[in-house]
Amino acid sequence: MNQENGKLDTVLQEQILAVTRCGLSKSEATGFFRTALGLCYLAGLMTKETLDFKKLDKEFNKFIYRSIGPGHSITSILQYMSGERVIKVVESERFLRAFGDYCPHVPVESIPFLLGLNLGVAKDLSGIDVRGPVADWIEKQRIRREEAGG
Repeated sequence: MNQENGKLDTVLQEQILAVTRCGLSKSEATGFFRTALGLCYLAGLMTKETLDFKKLDKEFNKFIYRSIGPGHSITSILQYMSGERVIKVVESERFLRAFGDYCPHVPVESIPFLLGLNLGVAKDLSGIDVRGPVADWIEKQRIRREEAGG
């Protein structure tokens, strides 16, 4: 999402696809795509500007369809981001290196915060209990940061 205009521009699309191409299998590449796109989407929400979610989601859904085919949407990607499978991706050195290289506008250090933001939104929208593997991973990252003095 272009920080100036809140749009999913071609630069961001290419950055996400570059991360995707770092996956070594179709399954891994799809996980990289979902995670990179979800993190960029969530980071793009951190603005004082008023966002048109209907328009924004439509842009993302069109890109998702063109990139990985039918059956996926920004909603399903955000659901994926709150499930256990995302942990394997965010713990992958290859993903972290690629995401840091190709999506420098979203600091790798912000991943736990963005995943927590996603869990908070999921809880607010659905009322579901967000305790589980992703919340546990976020807590481990917080403890690790504190122990490292950060």
